[in-house]
Amino acid sequence: MLTFIGILLIIIGIISIILKPFLKDKKTFDWFTFQRSLQIIAAGIILSFLTGIFFYAEPGTAYAVQYPWGGQKAVFQQGIKTKMWGRLIPIQFEIPIKYVIPNVEGKLGDQSQYAYVDKARQWEFNDAVKGEIATSIVISIDITDEKQFLSVADRNKTEKNLIRSRIIPNIDQSIKNTCKLMAAQDYISGQAADFDRYFQDQLENGMYVLEEYSDNEKPEIIGDSTVVRTVPNKESRQKRFRIKFEDGEPVRVQGNSLKSYGLTVVQAVVTEIDWEETFDNRLQLQKEEVAQTQLEKQQAEREFYRAQKEKAKGEAEKAAERARLEKAQIQQTIAAETEAKVAEFNLIKEKKQYEVEQFKAKSKKLAADAQAYENQKLVSAGLTPQEKAEWEYKTAVGVAQQIKDLKLPSTYIEGGKSGNDNNLLQSLIGADLAKKMMENKK
Repeated sequence: MLTFIGILLIIIGIISIILKPFLKDKKTFDWFTFQRSLQIIAAGIILSFLTGIFFYAEPGTAYAVQYPWGGQKAVFQQGIKTKMWGRLIPIQFEIPIKYVIPNVEGKLGDQSQYAYVDKARQWEFNDAVKGEIATSIVISIDITDEKQFLSVADRNKTEKNLIRSRIIPNIDQSIKNTCKLMAAQDYISGQAADFDRYFQDQLENGMYVLEEYSDNEKPEIIGDSTVVRTVPNKESRQKRFRIKFEDGEPVRVQGNSLKSYGLTVVQAVVTEIDWEETFDNRLQLQKEEVAQTQLEKQQAEREFYRAQKEKAKGEAEKAAERARLEKAQIQQTIAAETEAKVAEFNLIKEKKQYEVEQFKAKSKKLAADAQAYENQKLVSAGLTPQEKAEWEYKTAVGVAQQIKDLKLPSTYIEGGKSGNDNNLLQSLIGADLAKKMMENKK
């Protein structure tokens, strides 16, 4: 801009000097004196001189400065720099390139002076399905190697030429090769990430060498043993390609990569694909089929869980009944054990009571024996026959009364044999009479 203004001032100054002698009578040109014309020419020369020496380097842009005498240099920092009437080749640090699908009005959307935007092209996948592929790509230049940058700038002259002659052909070739590696059905079935990976790898490191192959797929047989018809796989008739490998590494086309120009792929993704109408119709049918399948699957799952619920309910009822029966069984068992323990306790109690009554009977018998002995001593001491008979009568009555009042156990054990209370009484009486007979003998 300053150069244009400087040249314009020089032209005005020269014209004013030439026309001044012919327009002496015109008052309009009185201001254009010879001295002022020279000043205008000098100002134009100064402006042209300054713009030829200096230039302003914008941020984010690298400059290759080529001097008139054959030298050149690279400028990577912003600010006012010298160019000494040299030629400038500006190239952005990062070059955005976008392929977009036009809208309904045929427009490509928002444009930018710093981005290259073009209409998406139509490409064919290996199953013959076509689609317009929209991509977003960012290419970065190498600002650490000044020599390589100057070589790229010198060979391509301008940034626009670098994009059109080097970058775009690589992008197109990468998309074409990647489309050969997969079918459109594969892309929409989950291989979109693989497409982006193949695309970026080829763009940066070089194109894959592809080799054709066949799957030798057998036709599908539909029907039973009586009616059989084969359905050939139409896709198997399409040409299929795969990456050629040697020593575990993909074989690439030599000398055809952005890396050889010092360019790095920062981003390379597919943002959208506009499939042809026939494929869209097929996708719609597939979506409807998938939706129907999902619905049937949900219904089947609902029935399954309902059956599981009924089964769980039955198991719960069985568990409750089992718990009830086990509880009743435990109650009966505890009752039986309790009854047995009570019976055992009662038996022990009866045995203890028998022993107590037995000891009581022995105690009373000893008391009666002692009383009889005492009476005998009294008789021996000099009782009259009448007193002796009376005493013996009273003693016998007392003993009988004690024996009558004696409560013996209904059952007793003697010498390992059991008996009733009558036997016990007879035994006790017999023992007493035997003792008296012994004493009378004496």
